Amino acid sequence: MTQVAEPARTVIMTVDDDPGVSRAVARDLRRRYGQSYRIVRAESGESALEALRELKLRGDLVAVILADYRMPRMNGIEFLEQALDVYPGARRVLLTAYADTGAAIDAINVVDLDHYLLKPWDPPEEKLYPVLDDLLQAWRRSDHRPVPSTKVVGHRWSARSSEVREFLARNQVPYRWYSSDEPEGRRLLLAAGQGQDGQRLPLVVTPDGTPLVEPEAPELAARVGLATTPAADFYDLVVIGGGPAGLGAAVYGASEGLRTVLVERSATGGQAGQSSRIENYLGFPDGVSGAQLTERARRQAAKFGAEILTTREVTGLEVNGAARTVRFSDGSAVAAHSVILATGVSYRQLAAEGCADLTGCGVYYGSALTEAPACQGQDVYIVGGANSAGQAAMYLSRGAKSVTLLLRGASLSASMSYYLIQQIEEAPNIHVRTGTVVESAHGTDHLEQLTLRDTATGETERVDAHWMFVFIGAAPLTDWLDGTVLRDERGFILAGPDLTADGRPPGDWELDRPPYHLETNVPGVFVAGDARAESAKRVASAVGEGAMAVMLVHRYLEQS
Repeated sequence: MTQVAEPARTVIMTVDDDPGVSRAVARDLRRRYGQSYRIVRAESGESALEALRELKLRGDLVAVILADYRMPRMNGIEFLEQALDVYPGARRVLLTAYADTGAAIDAINVVDLDHYLLKPWDPPEEKLYPVLDDLLQAWRRSDHRPVPSTKVVGHRWSARSSEVREFLARNQVPYRWYSSDEPEGRRLLLAAGQGQDGQRLPLVVTPDGTPLVEPEAPELAARVGLATTPAADFYDLVVIGGGPAGLGAAVYGASEGLRTVLVERSATGGQAGQSSRIENYLGFPDGVSGAQLTERARRQAAKFGAEILTTREVTGLEVNGAARTVRFSDGSAVAAHSVILATGVSYRQLAAEGCADLTGCGVYYGSALTEAPACQGQDVYIVGGANSAGQAAMYLSRGAKSVTLLLRGASLSASMSYYLIQQIEEAPNIHVRTGTVVESAHGTDHLEQLTLRDTATGETERVDAHWMFVFIGAAPLTDWLDGTVLRDERGFILAGPDLTADGRPPGDWELDRPPYHLETNVPGVFVAGDARAESAKRVASAVGEGAMAVMLVHRYLEQS
């Protein structure tokens, strides 16, 4: 087979802890592909990940990754799962012994494995090269062009810098971070005309070299290539909210032929997208990160033709005959035959004194995974006792010196899944303090200490702390629906049977039929996910409701 020349930096990577095997694989790869590709080999998962990150920062391409299954500390599946975050488009191959074929088959679900090869692969002309030829051909057909990275210059304890990094990370926008204290950061500030003092941070330099000083989210989104404006004025379906429910609705709506647009105010994924590890989602026995799940769902929705708009804040919903009009904060609007409300919920703010001033400067709501590397070797506090808090505790405990969970209640069992409680109990550096609340946060430009109060005795204790992540329940983002869609006393949206508790439809209901199961008091407007009253607050149920809502949209459109 004739080889197609690729850019000089396109890489095929091989990872094997046995030096002899590693050299043999690399030798066979160079013999066949050395003129067209750069062959990079590593002898551990850790060193391979480090190499992948360096390649990513330089803008290099990685076409195929071959990893041995039996490696100490980090096996091949664990490595490929982390490599997926760095190079999601690279084709993935697992090298296994015959006894490990069961694990290889399981890896097809865990890391979207493209192929597994049995050792030995001799002769390579029959067992190795045909497989690699097919994978490289498939890779070339995909959109694997490198995306020049965005540069962000900021300060470690700058709240706005933290927000920008989180926004870019959650929207899967490649970027490189430079501290304003580093020489390169100071050079970028000087080149952008900001001087070296960095009084106005963050500075964002777009891939085309445009400097943005303290950019707001809509400007940043537009400059880094995210869609912010709808391509049409009218659709079959508008999905409001890009969490699991919204993404599920977008996938099923677009795949079933509906002209679909999804509107998200910040970044797709919702609270689930910020989760470091979701371990009870069907089909992922080893768990999946929220970012991975979100990115796969977003790519899937886009593949079927759904538009995805970011940084669009919805402020109103109107009924104009058969049309449902969604209004945005900038005064523009988009209309559709139907609407699915998947607005999700937001973390409640901690009312303790000092927390508001230190938000983004040591106090964070949600996982804020971009801050996790800075927690290495540090003492971390997490406020909350539900699954999101437990997942964050497990993730941060990998590098933190200690993680302390602060619980107002008497135990974790009231709100956390059993599997997470077991993991927390087994983690040596995770400590749980029950009956404890944060009374105040202290610090000048960043968090330095916390005052903790025992709810039973009233005694207080002041502890050193530079990092606190807060997960204290959530409130629905539905105030903008006031006067249009019925909600319960907490703001959650009423739908289906909840609207007909007395056997009669709502007073303003004009149709002969009762509302469908997920339909609100406005015909053609449905709700899915955490924003719905009495919803299960689980990723799987949110995705299911998104799909069910699309089925009901079809039923509504057929009868309209």
